[in-house]
Amino acid sequence: MLDEQLIIIQILLHLDIFLFRKVSMENAFKALASNPRRRILNHLAGGPMTVGEIAEKFDMAMPSISKHLSVLHSAGLIHQQKRGQHVIYSVAADRLTNHLYGFLTPFCPEARKLSAERKKNRSITGEPS
Repeated sequence: MLDEQLIIIQILLHLDIFLFRKVSMENAFKALASNPRRRILNHLAGGPMTVGEIAEKFDMAMPSISKHLSVLHSAGLIHQQKRGQHVIYSVAADRLTNHLYGFLTPFCPEARKLSAERKKNRSITGEPS
């Protein structure tokens, strides 16, 4: 009985992780679908910036810039850090890379092989995939 409950818990955990990854990836790609947001990421690739510094690069109202930053932050593609009166934005390169890698894995034979290896190792160690 206890073994069955543990199996059910593991299945639910795997399902939760899968759904979280799917939602995260969908949010990331929705955020990347916007040209202004891609341009913001491009500017942030040069280093951290305040909203004012970002706004200087665009012919757009400050509330629109803030909305784009909010979408990027919600998708996990940028970090924001409060420093005094300013909020500093920077690219969350690790998250962006993970989203893109997860999306492209099915199309790359080498990545599929590595992904299968990781899943095999996790099943041996009992870690969630």
